[in-house]
Amino acid sequence: MNEFIQIIEYISRFVTLTDDEIIHLCTFLKIKKVKKRQFIVQPGFVCKHKSYVIKGAFRAYLVDNEGKEHTLAFAIEDWWISDYSSLIYQEPATLFVEALEDSILIQIDYEDEQAFLKEIPKLEKFERIITQRSLAFQQKRLLSNFTKTAEERYDEFMDKYSAIAKRVPQYALASYLGFSTEYLSKIRNKQASKS
Repeated sequence: MNEFIQIIEYISRFVTLTDDEIIHLCTFLKIKKVKKRQFIVQPGFVCKHKSYVIKGAFRAYLVDNEGKEHTLAFAIEDWWISDYSSLIYQEPATLFVEALEDSILIQIDYEDEQAFLKEIPKLEKFERIITQRSLAFQQKRLLSNFTKTAEERYDEFMDKYSAIAKRVPQYALASYLGFSTEYLSKIRNKQASKS
């Protein structure tokens, strides 16, 4: 059970589980080691797991009809990642989820999650809370994309997530922020010259 201590501590921030509930929950959890550049989700295949990052970094992205990559999400330690549409509806994924570093995950199988949500009702509350937080985050991100300049979006990201910016490739960060790698370089050079 020690291998699951991080995720148990994470869940405990939102709900209090009994020792028996924790032991039961742990029977549904699986550790997965992932190498850098390995995919845990790929388009065309149904996503079977939700993944909690113990160690490492990931990005979720799609490739448009012209072959351009669009990064939708990053995940580092203590964050979740998946193709949620594929997972929830059990339909083929549209996203790639790729390891940016050698990583360790705790994975929860979709079917197992449905079972333990019925067996441990407190986890329904946990799911609701993290889903609401995720929805609010996505809304803030959309509003930022609609109302802020590229430079403002970059500054906002650096203020909140500078640790991620140091760990992800420049092309992935630029894609996430909605502009080219070259434009990201211009922003960085402009800010460096002000310092």
